[in-house]
Amino acid sequence: MPVSVVRFNLVEPGATPASLSARYRAALEMAAYADEHGITTVQTEEHHGVANNWMPSPFAFAGAVFGATRHIAVTVSAVIGPLHDPLRLAEDIAVLDLLSGGRLVTVAGIGYRPEEYAQFDVEWKQRGRLQDELLETVLKAWSGEEFEYRGRTVRVTPRPFSDPHPLLLVGGSSKAAARRAARLGLPFFPSAHLPDLEAYYKDRLVEYGTEGWTMMPGAETPLLHIAEDPDRAWAEYGAHFLHEARTYASWQSGEIRSAVKSGATTVAELRAEGVYRILTPAQCVALGLDNLVLHPLAGGMPVDEGWRSLRLFAERVLPVLGE
Repeated sequence: MPVSVVRFNLVEPGATPASLSARYRAALEMAAYADEHGITTVQTEEHHGVANNWMPSPFAFAGAVFGATRHIAVTVSAVIGPLHDPLRLAEDIAVLDLLSGGRLVTVAGIGYRPEEYAQFDVEWKQRGRLQDELLETVLKAWSGEEFEYRGRTVRVTPRPFSDPHPLLLVGGSSKAAARRAARLGLPFFPSAHLPDLEAYYKDRLVEYGTEGWTMMPGAETPLLHIAEDPDRAWAEYGAHFLHEARTYASWQSGEIRSAVKSGATTVAELRAEGVYRILTPAQCVALGLDNLVLHPLAGGMPVDEGWRSLRLFAERVLPVLGE
């Protein structure tokens, strides 16, 4: 049975407070429905100051999901580590870990948008040092014991539910990220299918004498939408996927590698590219992928259409895969 993921970033260009509130509530209802139908994971993420209302507060959203569900995991992929106070982040994750019984997965990256650092008055050039400090601090904090932090003695309580600590991965597409993960004995989450970087991480584990593992996207990791008539769905809703793809692409330099990076400038190019795919239930089953990522509300997708996609996935894809 493949891993099944429902992704939410809750983008809605031109949203009103009322429409965005309805979208957030729909996402929670979708998460509860996904939980009832055996979907593995809700995935969410963090970006700030984006005109299309990209999700800025993934841990608040995760808490709401945990309150509405009983089994499904929530992966925050990724939190932009240097933008967070290390002690407060340790507390927030500990509380969510306790509330959920260990269902929170956090991927910590350093981001790639200098304007987000400027918004929070964080020095862009210090992001590597700040990420090191954050990761080292939260690991000490979750012990529940006193430790030295910026010249003072501190203690973070309560301790998390998970032993030895909540699942924390280091994300990125650079050797620096792989070294950071290996040095701290944390699992590594490459942002794309990067076997050479995975090998580099494993070599660094040996060098540092630590243990770890890799959670790496497959060579194919398309974002999926399920429809009875893909041609009609592309014609009616393709602009939503293109909006998200163009927004995401505008943030990324040539050095950034991502499993969902798109170079498309038109809906036709996006469809041909295959990063976003609208499939019938039978076509989705036939993909044969180990990891299926459904994106029901992509780019401001109408909520009703998002529900149609999710129901087709849960009722006509997953049961066949489970046979």
